[in-house]
Amino acid sequence: MIIGKRNGATHERIGVVEAVTEENGLLHCSGSAHDSHIDPTLVKRALIDTSSIMSDKVYPRIDFNREDGETLFAIVGFGGLEPFEAALEGLNIVVDPSIPARPPRPERQPVSPGDPGLAPLNAALDSGQAVTITFEEPGFTQRWTGVIPKVSPGMGFINVMTDDFHLHLLGSTVGAWRQDEVDGTTILRALDHDAKETGLTVRAIDPLAFASAPVYAETAP
Repeated sequence: MIIGKRNGATHERIGVVEAVTEENGLLHCSGSAHDSHIDPTLVKRALIDTSSIMSDKVYPRIDFNREDGETLFAIVGFGGLEPFEAALEGLNIVVDPSIPARPPRPERQPVSPGDPGLAPLNAALDSGQAVTITFEEPGFTQRWTGVIPKVSPGMGFINVMTDDFHLHLLGSTVGAWRQDEVDGTTILRALDHDAKETGLTVRAIDPLAFASAPVYAETAP
């Protein structure tokens, strides 16, 4: 699983990474279940965490952090500890006891039925049209394209989950959506409560994909 997380949105692609190639200085992770671009020059530290255990199976994780200590992206292995350790064999890994444990998850308020974050996802669900959900921040971009099978609010998040993709959008973090039309594609950009772009977009070639949604903010000039 390759994970991007920012401004309330967690964007996860799940499956075998079939290729990692270099394109104009960026690393492209590709495959039937992957489409992400990463700027490796922004990664200053990698933190390995093998503390996640479910049903007696370890799900190892690596956080790739920027200079400021924030995570640019993360990966989680689904094959258990043995293949993960084999992949890291020969690397110079330093155990740092000063790294704090992950804080406990805070309690989340239930998602309001009127949460703006729900609007385009529910509209795409209603239309049955394929959409592309993109997460983007400086140095990391990841996409998924498909038909949304279900929108499931729960644990304080708006959730869209398929076999190869999870979106977890924290409730109350999207204030509005700005609609743009670019080369025949309808693009909805998530804005925070200060009308700043959050890096999450939902787009579709067929404008009817969002027909049942409320009116969005004005199209950008």
